[in-house]
Amino acid sequence: MRVGARIIAIAAAAAALAGTAAPAAAQAAGNYAQRYASLCAACHGANGASTLPGAPNLAGQHSFYVVTQLFLYRAGRRSNEAMSAVAKTLTDDDLRGFSDFIATLPALPATPPAGPVDAARMASAKALATEHKCVFCHGADFSGGQQVPRIAGQHEDYLKDVLRGYKSGKRTGYTMAMSEAVSRISPEELDTLAYYVARFPGAAAPGGAGATTGK
Repeated sequence: MRVGARIIAIAAAAAALAGTAAPAAAQAAGNYAQRYASLCAACHGANGASTLPGAPNLAGQHSFYVVTQLFLYRAGRRSNEAMSAVAKTLTDDDLRGFSDFIATLPALPATPPAGPVDAARMASAKALATEHKCVFCHGADFSGGQQVPRIAGQHEDYLKDVLRGYKSGKRTGYTMAMSEAVSRISPEELDTLAYYVARFPGAAAPGGAGATTGK
């Protein structure tokens, strides 16, 4: 199967999962809150704010985006030893249950930077974000929406790894949108964007008008 056809198949399967009602909402929510605490919190934080640079914050993330990522790990389309091991044990109901619970975790303020913020680098990154239409999909406040992830206040090292993964082809997205977007951006510029987004002012602002372009 060609890459384009595989992406379409993944997108269709993930959308079907996201569009199916989860079982017994109230009971399921409590169940997945407990399962999140025992299975996910050690890496991603009890409140969705990870203290591990390589593990993303989940607070404020969107259900559709989360279920898609879990599906990609379960299908073997993403390579992470810990996440793949967990995802392979999950049923379709589990994917929906975990993603719906994670979506209830409110966005939190970004971790304060260790040192002074480089104003010139922030200005340069802002221009890059505008030039390459990052805000078109992720929203002016980088809070995303639907299958577009919230990235405001995310760990800088994680963002750098993800962006470089899309550029190298190592990371598969929900669609080809991110791979195509970063193909025109140098690795150094990607690092600058990661620096900017991780320190984005007002990173805990709720809501946002993300588009429906997949990541």
